[in-house]
Amino acid sequence: MVRVKLEQLREGCVLAQDVIGKTKKPIMPKKTVITKQLLHVLSKFLINEVEIEPVLANGEPFLAGDSASTKADERPVMLYLQAVQRYKKAFQSWQAGGAVDIGEIREIAIPLFNKMIKHKRELLMLHHYTTKEEYLYHHAVSIGLLAGFLAMQLGYSQGECHQIVLAGVLSDCGMAKISSQILMKPSALTEEEFREIEQHPILSYRMVQNIAALNQGAKLAVLQHHERNDGSGYPLRVKAEKIHPYGQLIAVADVYYAMTSERLYRRKQSPFRAIEAIQREQFGRLNAEVVALLVNHLISLQTGAIVKLSNGETAEVIFIQPDEPARPIVKVMKTGQLLSLVEQRNLYIEEIL
Repeated sequence: MVRVKLEQLREGCVLAQDVIGKTKKPIMPKKTVITKQLLHVLSKFLINEVEIEPVLANGEPFLAGDSASTKADERPVMLYLQAVQRYKKAFQSWQAGGAVDIGEIREIAIPLFNKMIKHKRELLMLHHYTTKEEYLYHHAVSIGLLAGFLAMQLGYSQGECHQIVLAGVLSDCGMAKISSQILMKPSALTEEEFREIEQHPILSYRMVQNIAALNQGAKLAVLQHHERNDGSGYPLRVKAEKIHPYGQLIAVADVYYAMTSERLYRRKQSPFRAIEAIQREQFGRLNAEVVALLVNHLISLQTGAIVKLSNGETAEVIFIQPDEPARPIVKVMKTGQLLSLVEQRNLYIEEIL
């Protein structure tokens, strides 16, 4: 990490540690991507120095003349951000008419996956690094990593896990053939625009169907990652028995990442809120075993976590309730009061700090 003075800080820097105010309470949580507005907030709180990651959110190295930095070339977050930028360049080449270079995608994704599976907390919290403008590139790399991780937990072989990672990373390559005006639209899509977006799995499949290094399961996963078990998905509206297991894995990773990430036209949700929404809204639509696996791994990380509640209070997660893991018992930091979010239905966890 890098310690820098406030005047050295710039947009795109990623906080490596919580920023603590004069009252010893967090002002901004680690993993926050700095914006112009947040620079102003830090100035108002009279913050002199902060700890940041050695790379910016766009993958470029942070350069500061007199900062005291530690070498971090192998830090998972640095490798991840660099991979996102390499994927972005590949995506731009597809927009210009280039073909998918599977060797390049493998070089981007597989070494990163092999590194990230040793850092489960980082892997399951990659959404913190997403920016609205670069969501598409973060999304592709992240769902490949998440789907591969879930496959590994289910006992898939290393070779199959790698195929699933590649399928996840390439599942949205067909987006390169969609109009940039639609991809970068800052508001909700019209029905006609969404119908165009619904074609991207077919476009993605056409781009990978002749790649010998991808097995048939991976190619089907690219085509089917937006299909749903009840037939309500797209593009072909097939049901569970016709959806390849690889596609069902990627579908769960895709939904979770989309819900927890900041997007141009939609605010992110906390992992707790995403879990609750997936269990409520996606019941019968996603593979229940994969959803349960994701929930269990996410929840196992959260006891002791510091969170922000929907009423603005900061609290500590004390106990995860097995029947409703998205609604734990928390202790309010300011008062020490214990709250059961199962009983306090008007409250929810807005973000993990």
